[in-house]
Amino acid sequence: METLIATAARALASGDPLAALNGIALRDDPPALALRGIAMAQIGDLGRARALLKRAARGFGTKDAVARARCTVAEAEIALVSRELGPQVGRLAAARATLEDNGDHSNARHARYVELRWLILVGRLDEAEAMLAALEPAPSEPRCKVAHELAAAGIAIRRLRAWAARAAIERAGQAARASRIVPLIAEVEGVSLALDQPAARLVAGGEERPLLLEEVETLLASEALVIDGCRSVVRHRGAVISLARRPVLFQLASTLGQAWPADAPREVLVARAFRGKRADPSHRARLRVEIGRLRKALHGLAEVSATKRGFVLAPGCGEVLVLAPPVEDDNAALLALLADGEAWSSSALAMALDASPRTVQRALEGFAARGKVQSIGRGRARRWVAAPIPGFTTTLLLPGAFPGE
Repeated sequence: METLIATAARALASGDPLAALNGIALRDDPPALALRGIAMAQIGDLGRARALLKRAARGFGTKDAVARARCTVAEAEIALVSRELGPQVGRLAAARATLEDNGDHSNARHARYVELRWLILVGRLDEAEAMLAALEPAPSEPRCKVAHELAAAGIAIRRLRAWAARAAIERAGQAARASRIVPLIAEVEGVSLALDQPAARLVAGGEERPLLLEEVETLLASEALVIDGCRSVVRHRGAVISLARRPVLFQLASTLGQAWPADAPREVLVARAFRGKRADPSHRARLRVEIGRLRKALHGLAEVSATKRGFVLAPGCGEVLVLAPPVEDDNAALLALLADGEAWSSSALAMALDASPRTVQRALEGFAARGKVQSIGRGRARRWVAAPIPGFTTTLLLPGAFPGE
């Protein structure tokens, strides 16, 4: 019987869940239940996988702490894929500590990579980089090598380091091909393809064109004053001014940047920043106040001067370029998260975006009314999904530290 368990475990490690199920599908002992749960997770039946792993953990009881910890790590990985980010984090850390204390270093490393993926997903890049630097994948474990390099690529993408990301993906591809594990190879190829899609739009001179991540990196290193709609920041020569929590000021800056070197009419500024149809006296008064605040915010990077018909942006040197998300929407970051094809809870989306749950819920309801997203389930089990948006990579829009911050 133990031979069947060992054979099923080897089949799972090689990425063949059906072969594993052939030997253990009818067994109900805890080791078989755990392996069946992992196999169902690999197939994609996450609900049944979670139930099987819970049964296995109960079956192991308190006497086999290592086996229970392994089940907890597997459940945490399923929760990560299911975008249930909060509840499992504390249990995962405890399970990892149990595995390390009992000498199961291979599964402890795997637990760290699960935790690392979670940190990257929610944008805690400083913590993720520190954890990645402390990890050393074992040469005999191709899965850990692939996970290590994909984590490095994920951090590099969110840091807008395109060449470092491509180098990490190439190393991950070599490790995946050496392992001959088809799911690993497919995962790396999917990440590689995403880098070949437009990551943003450049708006300048009344025209716009898509940019790859390498082009975005080059643009941000230039002498231009960059108004970045993907991160709601204004950047010049390494100086970064965040307007993420001042949407009116950012909308004014973006409108002035799109009009540069010409001025932007007051009517256009009012329409973009205040959603007003016409610039009445109250709007003009408010516009003057907000322009004054924008001048103060951009002090040292650019000047905002009044003209006969509106206002004009005058950078200290160089040109003005505006980066916009690949899709035109006020909640493009939310769409970017949903574009990974996974089913997200609204609370997980709020955590990943560092936004209030009610704000995210309103945005989801608006997208649902327009047919861009759909919900599955009800109450606390409700999840939101969207078909991947073709033609752009999502990771540029995910939260994370901006170069220079």
